Amino acid sequence: MTFRQGGRLDTSGVSGGGRGGRGGRRGMAVGGGVGGLVVVVIALFLGVDPGQLGLDSGTGGGQGQSTDSAQRFQAHIDQCDLQQANTDTICRIVATTESLEDVWTAQLPDQIGMRWVQPHTNIFTGAIDTGCGAASSDIGPFYCPADENVYIDPAFFDRVLVGQLGGSPSGAAQMYVVAHEFGHHLQTMLGDIRRSQQDPQGPSSGAVRVELQADCYAGLWAHYATSTPAPDGGPPLLESLTGSDVDAIIRTAEAIGDDHIQKSGGARVDPGSWTHGSSEMRRQWFLTGYEQGSMQACDTFRAQL
Repeated sequence: MTFRQGGRLDTSGVSGGGRGGRGGRRGMAVGGGVGGLVVVVIALFLGVDPGQLGLDSGTGGGQGQSTDSAQRFQAHIDQCDLQQANTDTICRIVATTESLEDVWTAQLPDQIGMRWVQPHTNIFTGAIDTGCGAASSDIGPFYCPADENVYIDPAFFDRVLVGQLGGSPSGAAQMYVVAHEFGHHLQTMLGDIRRSQQDPQGPSSGAVRVELQADCYAGLWAHYATSTPAPDGGPPLLESLTGSDVDAIIRTAEAIGDDHIQKSGGARVDPGSWTHGSSEMRRQWFLTGYEQGSMQACDTFRAQL
């Protein structure tokens, strides 16, 4: 997946650690969400209980990343442009969030008559305080419904996604991760995210259906990403998506299936403990969104799993 070689990025929707946006179009907060419900963190890949990885049940309670680290990330973010997004992980995250905004701003009103409101994205290292409590990098990229923010440690991609799980090192795989997390934000807007809590484990559980739907929404973004113009009428931010890109995403989706993760860790495959779905499920639902480009096709809650 290749971004246009020229052009600036609106970086206001991404910040280097800390909670909440810095204002502006891309940092707008969403009212409501899960409100006073039990706080949930959707951990993308690891299929574990976030409570075992250092998250508290409320805000604070942990040591966030250092001010120096946050400032370094912020300086890096602020200098990103589209050309750098093709080679630099942090700039790729920034550009992907902008592409996602363009696609969902166009598709959500068209498909279901609803206005898209962009979540804020935080790039951090080590640990960070969130609306869902104090989180560490150990849980991987995640979305917090309580503050409607996406949190990503860019080191995760090489260290865990590729090094431990065998996912693709390509930029397309990283973009799929970001798109998946934005899928969780859409589920929060639609009121579906709470289904994960109501039925948290098993191959056809609410938790698995939530994760597979986020994969499908990521596929839907990929379907439209190279054809959706910028809000000012300019060309799409992404100018190409090749068969190799799709293969890289599929490889990554399969690598983060619960069955693959269990086997990679030397454990037996136990469908009763699944929270994210098997490799085949994750592959299938990404492709459903990518091939059909329809939110209706992404209704995992009515599907036979």
